[in-house]
Amino acid sequence: MTAAGSGLLAPHVTLLDRTRLDADALYFVSYDGLVNNNSFQKNGLLTYRGHQYAAWYTATREAVVARREPGRSDWSAVTLPHRLKSDDSHNVISMGVSAADGRLHLNLDSHSDGFFYVKSVAGLLDDPASTPWTPSVFGAVQTTLDGLALTDRFTYPQFVATPEGGLQLGYRVGVSGDGRNALAEYDGSRWTALGEWTSSTGTYTTTHGSSTARNMYLHGIDYDTGGRLHAFFTWREQNAAVMRDGGGLTNHDTGYVHSADRGRTWLNDAGTVVGTTGGAKTVAVTDAGLVVDPLGPDHALMNQESQWIDSTGLPHAIISYVPGRRTTDYVADRTAHGRAFHLRKNPAGSWEKTEIPVALGSSQRTRLVLDRHDNAYAVLPHGRIAGASRATGHTDWRLLYDGGGLDAFGEVVVDEPRVRADNVLSFMYQERSSGTTPSALHVIDFGLPA
Repeated sequence: MTAAGSGLLAPHVTLLDRTRLDADALYFVSYDGLVNNNSFQKNGLLTYRGHQYAAWYTATREAVVARREPGRSDWSAVTLPHRLKSDDSHNVISMGVSAADGRLHLNLDSHSDGFFYVKSVAGLLDDPASTPWTPSVFGAVQTTLDGLALTDRFTYPQFVATPEGGLQLGYRVGVSGDGRNALAEYDGSRWTALGEWTSSTGTYTTTHGSSTARNMYLHGIDYDTGGRLHAFFTWREQNAAVMRDGGGLTNHDTGYVHSADRGRTWLNDAGTVVGTTGGAKTVAVTDAGLVVDPLGPDHALMNQESQWIDSTGLPHAIISYVPGRRTTDYVADRTAHGRAFHLRKNPAGSWEKTEIPVALGSSQRTRLVLDRHDNAYAVLPHGRIAGASRATGHTDWRLLYDGGGLDAFGEVVVDEPRVRADNVLSFMYQERSSGTTPSALHVIDFGLPA
């Protein structure tokens, strides 16, 4: 299948497999999401050297990590010596890989408080067939990174592999509406704190009022093939006076920064330095040149949506909000009127935005991936998949898979490395339930254009 007149393969998905991780996974709705399927997890599901790894909490609250071999439908699970401490969907499990020593790292169970950390023995991921998959391959649960204490107000762990084979951990220091983003780095032998790189101070003013505290919510943090680090974001204000009406979200604007030195120095889109990690000047709401898509706080703009960097190093993001009307109840308004948009930088250096013509029908987030041809795919709430072709400049969005039969609650967790390595769109989802009744947790796989 090719895009008309282009000779390029058009976006499409082919269902390959669906497997069940857990018949009765932990289920409770908190902050309108599930702890096992918050799409901002980086990573709740990942593939490395052909093996796929998944992490979740069981009905009895134990933290579990499982793996499967290439082509296999059965998963082998290991229970870690940790139980989820509270019914808070922010307390996700995120995994990362340090290629330098072949370790699997897990950060779990934190929301504006301390975190828990586990890492495997060295070489586990390099030669999984010869290393027994048992609890003994994981070290003790720690409340530091091998002795490195970061903050007692820790949230949103995001692991990202460095081009050198190390691993970085992005996280928020502080609380919603008054927090800063920070980085730590693992070089294959030890963790180092690089410091904070965003500011929570400065004055943001609308026609309704002002706010002097906020936090930057990342859509992601990702390296391109040339080693540049990219991050889209939104700001969340502490003071609701910036909105005309209550009940919405104080999120505003979509911004973008990048770093050419592994996250030490941050530049705006024009290439001007706007912050230094661990330095006196960090990225602030008052800095010029950060906003690439302006939007006020009265439209229920979602934080922590998603991003992807294409094969040429150009950044893409999904953002979602309620267009053309003021919101007073972000859950109801997003569910009834919310739309997702594809925001991207074109080869000429300009920013373009296209509405995805599929109703959200949910207050929740959408995941973005690009295939090897740079076609774009949006995994919408409830496991629906829309696609747009590179040949048209990503303007021909259409529904490719309607999610029929999944009964997925809302957000999904995408295996980003598997898209790049295997040309397979694989995501984890949980079936809808009610109250705190456990429900089945699955992984579903779709082939992408060869």
